[in-house]
Amino acid sequence: MTWYLDTAAAMAALGAAGGLGVPALIGRIPEPPSEEEQVDEADAVAPGDVTEGLAPPEAPDDVVEEAKELYVSIAAIRGLGWRCAVASALAAGVVGARIGWSWELLFLMYLVPVGVALAVVDWRTRLLPTRVIAPSYAVVTVLVLLAALLSGDGHDLVRAGWGWVVGGGTFLLLWLIYPRGMGYGDVRLSGVLGIALGYLGWGELLVGVYAGFLLGGIGGTLLTLLRIVDRRAYPFGPFMLLGALIGVVWGASIAGFYTGTS
Repeated sequence: MTWYLDTAAAMAALGAAGGLGVPALIGRIPEPPSEEEQVDEADAVAPGDVTEGLAPPEAPDDVVEEAKELYVSIAAIRGLGWRCAVASALAAGVVGARIGWSWELLFLMYLVPVGVALAVVDWRTRLLPTRVIAPSYAVVTVLVLLAALLSGDGHDLVRAGWGWVVGGGTFLLLWLIYPRGMGYGDVRLSGVLGIALGYLGWGELLVGVYAGFLLGGIGGTLLTLLRIVDRRAYPFGPFMLLGALIGVVWGASIAGFYTGTS
């Protein structure tokens, strides 16, 4: 495995700059409708509807949901900017050291600060906001197309499409089988990560997806045992993102070891 220290330093600096903007990004995320607003919408029935006047069904007594932390409150956390800058610099530096001066950095450097923002939000709210993931689909797709055009390798582009199918399809299938096991935000995020990992290679894709599941299972169990999170609602997004980083950096080497090609 070749390491590119000059690229690592440059990408770490770029990542730190992007990480400093993470609080501003989080603060601009629109808040989801509150439970009261959702109830008001459900009660807004047409005149003469047979359900008019009926009280909405009550939630089971054993279901207690905490109020979601506001995005603006998360953005205002003291020291969040420099902590995100450090995390983003470390991730970007490792990616730069592994990838080197390559067109893949176009979409990877976009995903680093966005991934840090999503990890912070999911950790504190158990939500992966669509308002961040949906635009990321468009941005990553455009940057992947640009990278393929500049490198002149159409095989990478085709593999990126397969990455979306394999990565996103795996999570979608699991969500359809057991919807309570993960949020649909995880399914959305898996598609974006699948495109990026697939472009890099099959080893990066398969290792990145599997590492996310492995880290999520082990990390979720430890967090539950330490009573840091509820076993029924622990954030899976940060583990997916860390698994994707492992796929980028060591995916090809791990896959080569198991297939005997390295």
